[in-house]
Amino acid sequence: MKKGIFGVMHYYMPTVGALSMHASANEGPGGDSTILFGLSGTGKTTLSADPKRNLIGDDEHVWTDNGIFNIEGGCYAKAIGLTEEKEPEIFRAIKFGALVENIQYLPSEPRTIDYDNVSLTDNTRCCYPLEHIPGVKIPAVGGHPKNIIFLTCDANGVLPPVSRLTFDQAMYHFISGYTAKVAGTEMGVTEPQSTFSACFGEAFLPKHPYLYAKMLAEKVEKHNAHVWLVNTGWTGGKYGIGKRMSLRDTR
Repeated sequence: MKKGIFGVMHYYMPTVGALSMHASANEGPGGDSTILFGLSGTGKTTLSADPKRNLIGDDEHVWTDNGIFNIEGGCYAKAIGLTEEKEPEIFRAIKFGALVENIQYLPSEPRTIDYDNVSLTDNTRCCYPLEHIPGVKIPAVGGHPKNIIFLTCDANGVLPPVSRLTFDQAMYHFISGYTAKVAGTEMGVTEPQSTFSACFGEAFLPKHPYLYAKMLAEKVEKHNAHVWLVNTGWTGGKYGIGKRMSLRDTR
């Protein structure tokens, strides 16, 4: 249902001059909004739930002539290995009114979730209303973004942690959408696999990727947004040699 509606929005929104985006979004104290593009597992949900910024949404947004708005009204976070220390905002959001999927309880404590149990699948998830995140912005709308971040999980140890992109580089990376699929994002994926997904969400695009890329280019140029490429993958070597950057450090 979630991704079905997303596909409908990707079809309909461009017809009214609005850009639908596979991206999370938040807003700073000064009213500056940021959008973070990325495939599943690259850190969209965790990085958008920043204690110093107000959450707008974690996965699906639209950029109109008036700013951005959230499609969903809730968040759908990966729960594998979840701890309060690593991701306190998401951990505390899982309370009455939230849903967990594919997750077991601890045998010794039947009301306590075992986030390390992946006996059903690595793709364990939690779903909670936006209101469960402290400082969430309601209604979930924001102004035109000052910064756009492309999140990519590089398993080859090539990309630097952060890069400021020129306009041409930004369009290249958006249309190519390089990242790595990681365990827990798709069935059969047990270790990182390099992949390319146009507009960081090719599976949801009913129209040609160039249409969405052209709309993004026009909006970036019109509103003078800065575009960044942030690597949430491996550093010090590729997968198996280096280590994955922590999302705390990335934030």
